[in-house]
Amino acid sequence: MIGRALLVALALATVPALAADSHAGDHDPYLWLSDIHGARAMAWARQQTARSDAVLRSTPLYNAVHDAVLKSLNVKDRIPMVTLDHGWAYNFWQDAAHVRGVWRRTTIADYANAAPHWQTLIDLDALDAREKTDFVWQGATCAPGGKTCLIQLSPGGGDAAIVREFDLKTRGFLPDGFSLKLAKLQTAWLDADTLLFATDFGAGSMTRSSYPRIVKLWKRGTPLGAARTIFTAAKTDVAASPSAFHGPYGSVALIEQALTFFTSRWVALKPGGGTVTLPLPQGAVIRGVTQGDLIFTTRDAWNSPDGHKFAQGALAAFNVQDFVRGAPPRFTLLYTPDATSTVEDVGAGQGAVYVAIFENVVGTIHVFRRQGDGRWQGKTLPMPKGGSTAVAAVDAFGPQAQFTFESYLTPPTLYQTDGNDPPRAIKSQKPVFDASGLAADQHWATSKDGTKIPYFLIHKKGRSGPVPTILYAYGGFELSLFPIYWNDGHRPLAPWTWIERGGALAIANIRGGGEFGPAWHQAALKEHRQRAFDDFAAVARDLQSRGVTTPKQTGIVGASNGGVLVTVTMTQHPELLGAVVAQRPLVDMLRYTRFGAGASWVAEYGDPAIPAQRAYLARYSAYQHVKPGAAYPPALFITETSDDRVTPVWARMMAAKMQAQGHDALFNEDAEGGHGPGATNRAQAAMWALTYAYFGRELGVR
Repeated sequence: MIGRALLVALALATVPALAADSHAGDHDPYLWLSDIHGARAMAWARQQTARSDAVLRSTPLYNAVHDAVLKSLNVKDRIPMVTLDHGWAYNFWQDAAHVRGVWRRTTIADYANAAPHWQTLIDLDALDAREKTDFVWQGATCAPGGKTCLIQLSPGGGDAAIVREFDLKTRGFLPDGFSLKLAKLQTAWLDADTLLFATDFGAGSMTRSSYPRIVKLWKRGTPLGAARTIFTAAKTDVAASPSAFHGPYGSVALIEQALTFFTSRWVALKPGGGTVTLPLPQGAVIRGVTQGDLIFTTRDAWNSPDGHKFAQGALAAFNVQDFVRGAPPRFTLLYTPDATSTVEDVGAGQGAVYVAIFENVVGTIHVFRRQGDGRWQGKTLPMPKGGSTAVAAVDAFGPQAQFTFESYLTPPTLYQTDGNDPPRAIKSQKPVFDASGLAADQHWATSKDGTKIPYFLIHKKGRSGPVPTILYAYGGFELSLFPIYWNDGHRPLAPWTWIERGGALAIANIRGGGEFGPAWHQAALKEHRQRAFDDFAAVARDLQSRGVTTPKQTGIVGASNGGVLVTVTMTQHPELLGAVVAQRPLVDMLRYTRFGAGASWVAEYGDPAIPAQRAYLARYSAYQHVKPGAAYPPALFITETSDDRVTPVWARMMAAKMQAQGHDALFNEDAEGGHGPGATNRAQAAMWALTYAYFGRELGVR
């Protein structure tokens, strides 16, 4: 554990401390908690965690939820989601026997069988034991030839990671292969012997957002120091990162110069060397490459250089491979969404583009194929209705593609097509709870400005009278909350345990998310952020006016950006709430750019260094608005020491400030997990058990 803590500390060594800050207040008595790994701050965190553990872990609801979550995550028939590559299906798997996890593979044909014959490639539990480091899996990227892969591992689960090259034949790390030391980094294969990468090269090589700004090209067999710089972003940019797409058409290598969180300049590598800037809109979202065409969506309406008009949120194709070789740009429309629909997942396969399209928060799957005359033709594939669909995987070197369907009460089913429609179901998860007595209804609340806000309510059938209700939302960064079967640790797990004991759960699709496309997100950007808070409060009021719950029985929970949401709602509308849980929260909006990756989010929230933007941030920032004597609901703050994105600073400082003011606030900090719900299934179970146990204690569920 000492080794892991040291590695994480080194990863955070370049993050500035919150010492003197004339804008946010030099004499804040809680700034000492920003010394993340300092002895005094860690002692406070351990003491607070022991206190909250003593209050919550001994409750019957904690044990019931913990066991239910762990069982649901460890079930043997949970669908092993895969990536497809050259006829292989790769999967990372965690269960009771593989706590840290195993990376494994089988053939695509064998994967469709009920009991695939998996080949274990890396046993992370054994690796951790051998190297005495608590590594957390962050993914694998295989070379175009399919012989070696780059493995990304994070000590403790933070964004900073190491990279090692792995030989698929010998199933071992190459002693003389590509490797990169611990840093926030990005890699991409140019070919089997050439790597594009961006990492921390020392002083001046990282942006103010704490991400790499230099991309280099590294040839196999040469020292790292010989890698050639091919692109450098400005220090004020968010990041520079390489990516590469490979298929029967060849390879397309790109560099993204992230100007802000939502705008980028894209550069392509020429086959003979050099680069060329792509004529894409700065708000383009790259979705993949098929047959030499780059597939992207637009964040704003856009007129292309060849005279075509694309609406906001449109799905389009660009002849990137021909353009890099000197051809004029050619853009083609695949799909235009309307006001109630959005493009969510996109998978660019060997000869088709598969797309999950949602309308009124309900999903479908579409396939688009380029015709002989260059036009694209699409059709809807036959899939179940009334829930969420996703493009799970596509093989760039084969015809296979996979999709999922699930809903709040329906377990996931995995469908596969071999290039000939329709998709067929190949795997289904057995139910982990009895849904026969439960209902999931969609309702609409009216926000302060008259906008209709959809939300889902999951409850017992025949419910009578108000019941304790947990309200969850996110509302930021264009991230959508679609119906799921509780298999995503970032969202409430095992709610059936809560509902069976008499509670209800509501999921709100507030502005700031992407449920209705880029416009739904942009409606709550920067100076319009208050709309997201108004939407959330409107849903709480709607639940109460319908008689579903009462203010004293209403709990709200949010994580990360959702931490902004729930802490602001707590300070603006304490009369609506009975309890608050903030997980890995961002709280202080006047200092958020000074720690972790905060500087990268100014396109979402605004920059507190700019007076006009600081003014609207100051109008809602919960840390500055919490005050003694106010009747706030009790609050629980949950965070992780190893979170190097939002960092544990804000949860610590907010909890300490509220306690000093006499408010009822508990705090809990886990050592690892990064900016996530836990590095292991047991850690995820513990986090959600703490959450439900707290709500049970405050809202009246045992």
